[in-house]
Amino acid sequence: MSLDDFPRYPLLFGPSPVHPLDRLSDHLGGARVWAKREDCNSGLAFGGNKTRKLEYLVADALARGADTLVTIGGVQSNHTRQVAAAAAKAGLKAVLVQESWVDWPDPVNDKVGNILLSRIMGADVRLVQAGFGIGFKESWQQALDDVRAAGGTPYAIPAGASDHPLGGLGFAGWAEEVRRQEEELGVFFDTIVVCSVTGSTQAGMIAGFAGQDRPRRVVGIDASAKPAETRAQVEKIARATAELIGLGRDLRDDEITLLEGWAGDLYGVPVRSTVDAIRLTGRLEGVILDPVYEGKSMAGLVDLVRGGEIPRDSTVLYAHLGGQPALNAYSGVFR
Repeated sequence: MSLDDFPRYPLLFGPSPVHPLDRLSDHLGGARVWAKREDCNSGLAFGGNKTRKLEYLVADALARGADTLVTIGGVQSNHTRQVAAAAAKAGLKAVLVQESWVDWPDPVNDKVGNILLSRIMGADVRLVQAGFGIGFKESWQQALDDVRAAGGTPYAIPAGASDHPLGGLGFAGWAEEVRRQEEELGVFFDTIVVCSVTGSTQAGMIAGFAGQDRPRRVVGIDASAKPAETRAQVEKIARATAELIGLGRDLRDDEITLLEGWAGDLYGVPVRSTVDAIRLTGRLEGVILDPVYEGKSMAGLVDLVRGGEIPRDSTVLYAHLGGQPALNAYSGVFR
């Protein structure tokens, strides 16, 4: 099979925009940096990287006769907000299990930002006390059982839409989208920088780019603070996705790169480098990043360019995955 053989339920405007970050590039004094904007990819609830994945999962849910999307994330999950939006668009119900993954003291944490948007869109939002983890959760199973007990037909979507057979397809398609945009722009992005937590965004990219056979590396920046788990997840999903889309070869170990050093000690808690990267990008480009994902991957990019680990003659594509609604729950950081 190829990527084109999988049905999609359209949720995107089309290709997400690509543009140069010239003032940031000049400031860093090294490689030229561009951004590809998944935060501008859809008209649904501020978009984001999960919306691209959900095109395949919603199509599958409808084909299976499901009436309720059931998923899980933290209190300020971008993913659950995008599931709520996709469900509204497709005429489905959504049950969102929102666990206390982040020990964050802001008193309005469970009232603003992503979770507020999910409530506005009519999702059944369930707050659960449970720590961060990308594996199987009892609270999610309970939500699935509740839907069945009420006579509904649930469709299970794991955290980040990642550990799902179709979870890597959205960003395998993104890789092909980048190739077409490079042709139109007359540019080649030799380095992709992307945030990794649940894994399928980076994994899909790896599988998609593997079929292009060009000297390009996908650099994942860990924001989970559990890099061994995240790397294993990226590797598993990348290999499964490559097989699913008919790559025809095994992925090499050197195609899977996850760097650590910018996550801090805990998922979802910004550190000094996170805040510095958010302020720098905002001040120089008017581009807003979030404190859970994009601030950490940009902090990684800044250090890699400044330190020369990304060479001066590189052209870098920064994958902006969205997530800005969560900023509302972190206002104390920016006082």
